Amino acid sequence: MKPVTSYEQLENLGRERLSRHFFMRDFLHSEIAAWHQLHNLPDDPDAAIAAGRELCERLLEPLQATFGRVHVRSGYRSPAVNDFGNRNGLNCASNEANRAGHIWDLPDDRGRGATACIVLPWLADHVERGGRWTDMAWWIHDHLPYSSLYFFPKLAAFNISWHEQPLRRIDSYVAPRGCLTKPGMPNHAGSHASEYAGFPAPAGLS
Repeated sequence: MKPVTSYEQLENLGRERLSRHFFMRDFLHSEIAAWHQLHNLPDDPDAAIAAGRELCERLLEPLQATFGRVHVRSGYRSPAVNDFGNRNGLNCASNEANRAGHIWDLPDDRGRGATACIVLPWLADHVERGGRWTDMAWWIHDHLPYSSLYFFPKLAAFNISWHEQPLRRIDSYVAPRGCLTKPGMPNHAGSHASEYAGFPAPAGLS
């Protein structure tokens, strides 16, 4: 697919189906871009679509099948939008740090990847009732081929990343802050089922 230079091409990009329930259009909205009148479009649509399909099929579809609706807070960011957000203190890491992250069409030194910030209403309700974000973190760790997770205070939102060479690391801005697990830590291997007792049975796993 050619870079988007017309409204018709933008419509076609948005119609690209990434998985059973997700389309590219779901990931193109950016509040930064909307407010500051920037275009949030990939320079390499095919690369962005390919990485987005992996994210959706491997991670987001199983989450939606198990826990209900996945609400996308932030998905794809163009280098221009991400750089603007970074320079203006709008909670965007640098473009270099977001290669194969929110910038889906730019690989990093390990290969291709894609990140979305999502809210699971199921998890938000679980935390509101006294549950912990770590319950979901351990469930994902045990069941899904994620690369990294980063949890935030509002609405129990979290970044979830797919990468062809996954890091398998979980961090949080919510207590307990910092790194929950990564390769080499004593808690990394084995089952963590006791941490998420009572969770729904996993669904949508290939």
